[in-house]
Amino acid sequence: METGEIVIYQAQDGQTSIDVRLEKETIWLRREQIAQLFDRERSVITKHINNVFKEKELSRESNVQNLHIANSDRPVAFFSLDVIISVGYRVKSPKGTQFRIWANTILKEYLVKGYTVNEKRLEEQSQQLEQLKQTVKLLGNVLENHPLNSDQASGLLKVITDYTYALDVLDQYDHQVLEIRETTKDEFFRISYEEAMAAINELREKFGGSSLFGNEKDESFQGSLAAIYQTFGGEDLYRSVEEKAAHLLYFVIKNHSFSDGNKRIAAFLFVWFLEKNKLLYKEDGSRRIADNALVALTLMIAESKPEEMEMMVKVVVNLINLRN
Repeated sequence: METGEIVIYQAQDGQTSIDVRLEKETIWLRREQIAQLFDRERSVITKHINNVFKEKELSRESNVQNLHIANSDRPVAFFSLDVIISVGYRVKSPKGTQFRIWANTILKEYLVKGYTVNEKRLEEQSQQLEQLKQTVKLLGNVLENHPLNSDQASGLLKVITDYTYALDVLDQYDHQVLEIRETTKDEFFRISYEEAMAAINELREKFGGSSLFGNEKDESFQGSLAAIYQTFGGEDLYRSVEEKAAHLLYFVIKNHSFSDGNKRIAAFLFVWFLEKNKLLYKEDGSRRIADNALVALTLMIAESKPEEMEMMVKVVVNLINLRN
């Protein structure tokens, strides 16, 4: 149930229409509205409300709340459904029965709705928490199997802190900083095998790689490139540029298509692909994924298990789209 949500009560006679406040899992009306509901003078309603509390039928503390409303320079008292029903019995108004039936129906609808929303939120948070745990586990594998310098270790830390920040597991972080729905659909560049191999050859020449660097062992590299553009039902399976980039990084690392340099080639193609699609830099000119974070991601993917592919891709997409 949303805080302060308003619904309209329409009496059966069609003459009475009241804006009813839903809050704290019950219904609230002002003194004037209760008078209107039961067609009694305000002074009569005030007397009965006072008696309800004086006779300790109900507790004032849990059944009255003072709220600010429009066109009022001071807080106004609102009374709960229990108070409204008690007053209805005291004034012996048949309208009280009608209102009680309506109110119980409305409350049931909103409580069920609220339960459904909360259950879905808990399920989503549970899934996010499991992803976070898997990410932490992968980080542990990297630290255990690879001696890292301080810069690489900082990259690992940045990956986990950025991704944790995005999860919003406990509502202590900014909400929905990273969202898959905000990915980019417009492509400025589609990577081809010929262009990719030309770029890899330039990379070898520029950095003096060995003759084995970029040497294809089989045709799996072509398969990796084809995989990011595979379709289903006439539509791209990976619909966004970010998802294509993440899968490109993953496939090139995991397929071991080259005799030497698989991780370096994968990282280079990933950056090149993002740059060609105008996603490498944020609006302030900084890189979306810093070099040390890219090293960490590359190592994490290399250490990951096949069944962890979806989770790893999601991590990469989220980091590309980190807004801060």
